[in-house]
Amino acid sequence: MAKKIIVLIPHYNNIIELIESISSIDEEIKIDVHIVDDGSAIIPNLRELQKKYTQGDISLNCLQKNVGIEYALNAGLEDIEKLDYDYIARLDCGDLNIKNKYADQINYLEQHPDVFLLGTWADIVDVDCNFLYTLKLPTSYHEIKRKMYLNNMFVHPSVVFRSEVLLKIGHYPTYYEAAEDYGYFFNIVKELKSENLPKVYLKYKIDPKSISSTKRRKQVKSRIRIILAHFKIGFYPIYGLIRNILLLTVSRKVTTFFKKKITH
Repeated sequence: MAKKIIVLIPHYNNIIELIESISSIDEEIKIDVHIVDDGSAIIPNLRELQKKYTQGDISLNCLQKNVGIEYALNAGLEDIEKLDYDYIARLDCGDLNIKNKYADQINYLEQHPDVFLLGTWADIVDVDCNFLYTLKLPTSYHEIKRKMYLNNMFVHPSVVFRSEVLLKIGHYPTYYEAAEDYGYFFNIVKELKSENLPKVYLKYKIDPKSISSTKRRKQVKSRIRIILAHFKIGFYPIYGLIRNILLLTVSRKVTTFFKKKITH
C-alpha cells in the first residue's frame, strides 16, 4: 500500500534554516521528510533532526560533492520513486509552512482527481520574517496555462504533486540554470491540470544570498529560453518574451519594491 506524502527538501550549508523549515510542519497527518544534502561542509545529523521532528520519518541522502539544486532535486526524486508515495511536496530551507498546509492540499487533490500539481498563495517575508507582501497567483488552470509565459505561476516550495507526474513528465530539467522549477512546472502545466489554492499556506523568504537573488540574470536568461522552448504566436508568449528581456536590466531589489507597492 502506498504511503501518503513525503516532503523533498534540498540542503546546502544551511542547517539552522533547515531545522526552522522542518519545525514549521504542523499537521494532523503523518508527514515524512526526505532531505538531499548537496555536498555541504557540515552534513546534517539525521539522528538529531529526527529528535526534533515528530510529524513523521526523516531520511537523508548526502551527495559527495556540490552539484547544484536541480541535480540535488532529481537525486531526491529518484530516491522517492523507490519509496512508493502518493504525493510529493516541496519545501526549501528558510521557508515556513502554515498549520495543516499539506492536509488541506491532499484533501483538495483527493476531491479533484484530475488535478496533478497544486500550489498555494504565499506571504513574502524578508530574512527576519518581516512581512513584505502577499503573492496571489492565478488559481484556475486556464489562466495558469496562459500566464506561464510571463513567469512561474507557482511558488516552488508551496507545491504538492501526484507521484504519477514522475511517470508522465519525468524529473526537473537540468539545462535551465536557476530556473529548474519554472522549466519543470511549464512541462507539467502543458500536459496536466494544475492549480493554486487561493489561500496563504507558506511564508516565503526573500534572501539576498538565495539563488533567485545571486543568479538573477542567469535565471531570467533561463526563463527566456523556457519561453522560447514553448513559444507559439499569441499575446502572452510575445508579451512574456518581451517582459523577460526587459527584466534583464532590472534587479530583484527593484522588482520586489514594486511588487510590495502594488500589493499594498
